[in-house]
Amino acid sequence: MKHIRLPLTDEIIQSLHAGDSVILSGQILTGRDCAHKRICELLNSKQPLPFDLVGKTIYYAGPCPAPANKACGSCGPTTSARMDSYTPQLLDLGLKGMIGKGERNDEVCKSIVKNHAVYFAAIGGAGALYGNAVKTSKLIAFPDLLSEAVYQFDIENFPCIVAIDAFGNNIYKK
Repeated sequence: MKHIRLPLTDEIIQSLHAGDSVILSGQILTGRDCAHKRICELLNSKQPLPFDLVGKTIYYAGPCPAPANKACGSCGPTTSARMDSYTPQLLDLGLKGMIGKGERNDEVCKSIVKNHAVYFAAIGGAGALYGNAVKTSKLIAFPDLLSEAVYQFDIENFPCIVAIDAFGNNIYKK
């Protein structure tokens, strides 16, 4: 089990291999397909993003409202393939990590290698576990998207598996 403090560095990424179990702590962003579409629309129209993607890790999730005394409600991963059409563009801009559920297409896999990034698989059905790992939550973009808005989370002890490493090794292809 590897304990990783985010943000990801090239040295950390180089040390990760498909199949590694990891525990993530640090800062991540959330974003699902609606947020990804909005991000790419802004980029394609040459407008600035309301946040920086360089070196960041994004969790494909839409958090449920937080109960009393918690930063976040249940927050399980969504199917990553829904972000595949947007992902290479974001990786080219400096995104270094993604957390989600399920396989990625060949273009995304090639872009992960090209951009020296990593894709982590989260456990489907473990939304309560992931919600409990969120220590702080801050809405940073697209509030009109509600739970699909972009949030910044500080996480602690967030379990994942390296699904696709920077060398192109892929647990879904083994």
